[in-house]
Amino acid sequence: MKDPIIQLKGLTKCYGSLKAVDDLNLDIHKGEIFGLLGPNGAGKTTTILMMLGLTDPTSGTATVCGHNATNNPIAVKKKVGYMPDSLGFYDGMTALENLIYIGRLNGLPEKEIKTSATEMMEVVGLTNDMHKKTATYSRGMKQRLGLADVLIKRPDVIVLDEPTLGIDPSGIKDFLILIKRLSKQQGLTVLLSSHHLHHVQQVCDRVGIFVNGKLLAQGNIDTLSGNLFGKDGYVTSITVQQTIEQPWPFETELKLREGMNQITLHENRIDFACSHDMTPAIVRFFVEKGYDILEVHKKDYGLDDIYEKYFENNLMENTHEKSTDFFERSFFKTGKK
Repeated sequence: MKDPIIQLKGLTKCYGSLKAVDDLNLDIHKGEIFGLLGPNGAGKTTTILMMLGLTDPTSGTATVCGHNATNNPIAVKKKVGYMPDSLGFYDGMTALENLIYIGRLNGLPEKEIKTSATEMMEVVGLTNDMHKKTATYSRGMKQRLGLADVLIKRPDVIVLDEPTLGIDPSGIKDFLILIKRLSKQQGLTVLLSSHHLHHVQQVCDRVGIFVNGKLLAQGNIDTLSGNLFGKDGYVTSITVQQTIEQPWPFETELKLREGMNQITLHENRIDFACSHDMTPAIVRFFVEKGYDILEVHKKDYGLDDIYEKYFENNLMENTHEKSTDFFERSFFKTGKK
């Protein structure tokens, strides 16, 4: 595999005694859409600012497109397009005029700017509204214009900080589809920061779960699910017309199959906990045994489940650490156990 286009090593940022980002290690590869997922205040924006050379890390390095973001921030900015969570445009100018102005600021040749700006407006679906003043634009339209803003300099990487904030559900769907299409068509690497789990799951190839400045886990949904829920990571429920006999005569036969870990019987439903997806095999088994199947339900662990589990585990660890720390301080202060 080629060297990562974004590489964060031991990246740490402290504000006094507060560690906003704590020893962050992360590799993101070309053409990947990576979701940095965490609650407000987790350290996502601080991480982005260090990647762009807009704030210096306390320790560690951020390398983007082969450049050290602290030592050579200008080179990074030439390669990266950044869209913050709050966008600002000149309200008295049209969208196209705003984009032409941005093109000039980015050093595009004057003879190419209007053509490039018009092309970007078409790419983000604002062709019919390019001559309207941005004061009339909705939040969703401004997000699209913001995307055109970062794309006009033809970056290798785009960084989107809470890009769906304040957009209606229909606008969010369209925006995420646009991001995925652009990534595939142009080979763009996308870092998307968000606390909206469902939105991240829709578009990202991999995610990183970020809480209290720490990257708790990273990977695709299947990997994270497998790490968390282990051998019982796949649950299939079969509901049949007949009442299930107790004891069920086929329970032992199914338990002998590789990957089958637990079977739970109900009146006319059986739940199977497996180490991999055995749904097709289970359905075939019931058909062969002559059962009339009414319903098949496969439990898919989404980001909601995964995030909740990681957050729960992290909370328990922190509580334990605080309890231990309190005990140690009390012991050394009083000299008593």
